[in-house]
Amino acid sequence: MPLTAPYGSWKSPISSDMIVSGSIGLGGVALDGDDIYWLESRPPEGGRNVVVRYTPAGETADVTPHPFNARTRVHEYGGGAVKVRGGVVYFCNFSDQRIYRQLPGGEPVPLTPEGPFRYGDMVVDDNRGRLICVLEDHSRPDEEPENSLISLDITGRGDYFTLFAGSDFCSSPSLSPDGSTLAWLAWNHPNMPWDGTELRVARFNDDGELESPVLVAGGGEESIFQPSWSPAGVLYFVSDRSNWWNLYRWVDGAVEQVLDMPAEFGKPQWMLGSSTYGFQSEERIVCSYTQGGIWRQGVVQPGSNQVEPLVTGYTEMGRGDLAVDSTKLVMVAGSGKEPYSVVQVDLETRESKVLRMAHETSISERYLSEPEPVEFPTENGATAHAFYYPPKNDGYQAPDGELPPLLVKSHGGPTSAAGAALDLLIQYWTSRGIGVVDVNYGGSTGYGREYRRRLIGRWGIVDVQDCINAARHLARQGRADEGRMAIDGGSAGGFTTLAALTSSDVFGAGASLYGVSDLEALAKETHKFESRYLDSLVGPYPERRDLYQQRSPINHVENLSCPLVLFQGLEDEIVPPNQAELMHRAVLDKGIPTALVLFEGEQHGFRQAANIKRALDGEFYFFSKVFGFAPADQLEPLEIDNLQV
Repeated sequence: MPLTAPYGSWKSPISSDMIVSGSIGLGGVALDGDDIYWLESRPPEGGRNVVVRYTPAGETADVTPHPFNARTRVHEYGGGAVKVRGGVVYFCNFSDQRIYRQLPGGEPVPLTPEGPFRYGDMVVDDNRGRLICVLEDHSRPDEEPENSLISLDITGRGDYFTLFAGSDFCSSPSLSPDGSTLAWLAWNHPNMPWDGTELRVARFNDDGELESPVLVAGGGEESIFQPSWSPAGVLYFVSDRSNWWNLYRWVDGAVEQVLDMPAEFGKPQWMLGSSTYGFQSEERIVCSYTQGGIWRQGVVQPGSNQVEPLVTGYTEMGRGDLAVDSTKLVMVAGSGKEPYSVVQVDLETRESKVLRMAHETSISERYLSEPEPVEFPTENGATAHAFYYPPKNDGYQAPDGELPPLLVKSHGGPTSAAGAALDLLIQYWTSRGIGVVDVNYGGSTGYGREYRRRLIGRWGIVDVQDCINAARHLARQGRADEGRMAIDGGSAGGFTTLAALTSSDVFGAGASLYGVSDLEALAKETHKFESRYLDSLVGPYPERRDLYQQRSPINHVENLSCPLVLFQGLEDEIVPPNQAELMHRAVLDKGIPTALVLFEGEQHGFRQAANIKRALDGEFYFFSKVFGFAPADQLEPLEIDNLQV
């Protein structure tokens, strides 16, 4: 018989200690012969990224010795930090950003010199004994770093020369099977890679240099994703020229569409090295794609314009990590009941095998809230999307007539998406009796280019309206207490949170994690990759400085009427700490309950176990004081200024 207790005061087995001690990040899957590799990000080790190898015998072992950390800072977000070929592992080390070469059973040896250089997106060119990769050169501190594709000798001399330069950005080098030709992506300010990229192809001359590049597809209004060569040397890629990121190929100098369907086979390229398809053979492409925010797997036979379903039960793809060979699919995927995992799928039997889970702790389904896709009306007759997680804990029921508090989550990016994999950071709330709605506001990916472009020129408006309307929609349905609704978000989601709190009275509390409070300061201070991002989201700066001032939450604190807590890393290069400090000071001076928690050694996003725990428990503690429920947990108190006891 369940106990009767107010929402928010339910005892849950999903503790912050369990989350941080047993949870890891997964990504970077790769195949090398019969061996499978992936990357693990481990909060108990300070967020260190470790290359892991899995053998056909079922043996799993760390490859990266302590203290090496396989993580690159290209574009600040990284990705593409590891390449494996013939048992040799090449990886970018976080502390010095050098590329290291590690022979089987050996110690890592640096290939690149010390200096202000970053590398990523590596490809092994066996014919010429070299790596081809992205170089980000920070040697001129008063200028923007330069991005280029380079050829790097792997015999240990560290020699390199430039293969391609001249665009503001480049990524995704892909070498044809015979080694004769290279494909890659390039784009320029003010575009982000999901706005417009160019797919270029060039052949190598006898000196290993590229000659006469050809523009295959793309431009300022077409986003290209993951150029890849088939076993027979046909170039495939994903393009959104039809509104949807669909699959295309380049044959005899002409582009032809392989699939035409209202689905997304691409993802926003925040990080290097993302993939959503691979070749089982020349005639069978194994892929993952999303429709309505739900990911699916399938097999495409070129010429059929159809996807043969590959039923795996996995409905969410991490960053788009997928690798394929003639017998198997390996991917990082999850579902509403299963966390992100490294999953191997036998392409003949269709049987799935979990090789590694993001958290190994077994949690009864009695405590797990499954995501419900929600469509709701929003401004200007549009429809927006979200995943709703109702409170779930079979050990408890609420008193008659009580409605649950609601936490509205605004994802980062803002060009990103809320996923539907089992996330203990969400289950932490729902198992304590608090509903969660994870909003895919206009601008989110997964719903086509037109939906993505709803945010163009309207960041701080469309996203805010959609988050507000998601909360109102659930309150109208009787699924949320409209007097106890909170909103939180990190990075761009933190901006949406702050903008919502300073432009409406819908929410009774908010939490910003490394969020933007001053758009003008962000435009002046942020790193190269995002330095012109706001041109499309807000307007060109300084020409439209008025819009930056109008939409900056820091300039509208007079409209803020509810408590606010802020969490911020002190080494954040993307959203500098002064963004949180200025907002905290303004709220403090207004006499509203507020708290600011600063974390040493953290950058953009929290990777250290103690800080993840502190932020999660601290936010819950803060909301408990604001909304007046008594947590069942023994929480470390948070110092809240202006709180009337």
